[in-house]
Amino acid sequence: MLELMVLASPERLQGWLLALLLNAVLIALAQRLPLLTRSGWVHAGILGTLLWGSLGWRGWLAVVLYLALGSLVTRLGYRRKQELGLAEARGGRRGPENVWGSAATGAALALLTTLPSAPVTLLLIGFSASFAAKLADTCGSEIGKRWGRHTLLITSLRPVPPGTEGAISLEGTAASAAGSALMALVLLQLGLLQGWQPWLLVAGVGLVATLIESLVGAVLQPRLAWLSNELVNALQTLIAALLAMGLAQALLLA
Repeated sequence: MLELMVLASPERLQGWLLALLLNAVLIALAQRLPLLTRSGWVHAGILGTLLWGSLGWRGWLAVVLYLALGSLVTRLGYRRKQELGLAEARGGRRGPENVWGSAATGAALALLTTLPSAPVTLLLIGFSASFAAKLADTCGSEIGKRWGRHTLLITSLRPVPPGTEGAISLEGTAASAAGSALMALVLLQLGLLQGWQPWLLVAGVGLVATLIESLVGAVLQPRLAWLSNELVNALQTLIAALLAMGLAQALLLA
């Protein structure tokens, strides 16, 4: 009951109303950008409100930059990926399923930071790791599909066509490492990560979670028809968050 009273305090309610208003205006202005579908923008507005209301403008901006970087990487070599039949559908525009597949874990952790006596530093490490892992996945997938020279199945290391679930390449893995490090750096500069040790932890976990996601894609997706790419993305971000928080506690970083 006390927690509900704190969350519903006048100051907190004013903050949430401001977050709702700002995101409604920003989404209305941004809808012409070729990043999301129409329904995707609506869900992005809901996500943005949750993030701004719980973490303020820094949390909101972090995810906006993630979206911009991910969309930019998706557009790299897009015409060639279309010719190969490997391009993202809808011209690379993301829908609601993509929004929440990427951000459900981060949004939940952001909301948890608003609870009294919440371990904010630890939750922010998990939040950061979830988005570092997702940008790592996007970079690895998009770069690997276009520029990967030798694509191998992660479980057997046998050659497979680019775009195969569970496929990896040297170029794609390097891109994943770069994407994870870049997203962690963004979060460090925004003050959501405190210090270079958490940055290194989050950057490393982002890459590891991406490799785990490839294993899931190779082992489970062919066997489970209901396991969509969006569910795999959500699982990847959850693994990254839990792994980062567990290591942060073990290493006394939070």
